[in-house]
Amino acid sequence: MVSRLVAIDYQQRFSTQAFIARDTKSEPDLIVVAFRGTDPFDADGWSTDVDISWFEIENVGKIHAGFMKALGLQKDRGWPKEIQRPTNSPPFAYYSIRQILKRILQDNDKAKFIVTGHSLGGSLAILFVAVLMLHEEEWLLERLDGVYTFGQPRVGDKKFGEFMEEKLRKYSVRYCRCVYCNDIVPRLPYDDKTLFFKHFGPSLFVDSFYNCKVTWQEENKNYFSLLWAIPKRVNAVWELIRSFILPIAKGPDYKETWFLRVIRVIGLVTPGLANHCAQDYVNATRLGSF
Repeated sequence: MVSRLVAIDYQQRFSTQAFIARDTKSEPDLIVVAFRGTDPFDADGWSTDVDISWFEIENVGKIHAGFMKALGLQKDRGWPKEIQRPTNSPPFAYYSIRQILKRILQDNDKAKFIVTGHSLGGSLAILFVAVLMLHEEEWLLERLDGVYTFGQPRVGDKKFGEFMEEKLRKYSVRYCRCVYCNDIVPRLPYDDKTLFFKHFGPSLFVDSFYNCKVTWQEENKNYFSLLWAIPKRVNAVWELIRSFILPIAKGPDYKETWFLRVIRVIGLVTPGLANHCAQDYVNATRLGSF
């Protein structure tokens, strides 16, 4: 496994974190690129999330500028296919990971890779692939097996979604967004007349009983209304109770930390916040069924 802290050109310091793991026991070899989500105590990460300004690429569309900066967007240069990085400057996420992938995949002509991430990490995962497509990195895209994100926020406008859907079909890349129950983050930034953020591709929706279904939009995609206030709070109460039941029913692997329990209590007031925790997505992956 390789763990790398990579820099943001706009901040000139290490911020974005990604992990690269290689499973040599699978046939063929499988490489996993995983982007880390927002650290709740990292101010730089939060500044990335709330930067909802647009970065527009001609013939591609408008994209969340904060996420693009975290991936390695260059000041005044945008996304050049190659960059000359001074030896004393920190690496940038997209360019560094692309270089590592090329080196690893050259060792095995049958190996494949997938890209994944939770929350902010999910946004970086799909945008990493978007920049590969922008640069027409066909050799890498033909080795890409899929993109799987968890609790991913919206990353671009309708035009960008259309660009991605066309390219995903062209390179036969599987893309799926996993959305757990009332998770608030996949409903952000708002899909309204002011911001125009849009999801694209299928979504695997998992409810609080771990029942799964494939949809093309989130359940109640913009659920910030009084109509959903009571159902969301009832569900938050059930999930707090379930946090004590699940370890008894399924075993100690499902025991929750005190920090997550505190988040669940806060979720009684702010439903959807607790549903974004990685633990629920891990449980959904292990217990979910159609």
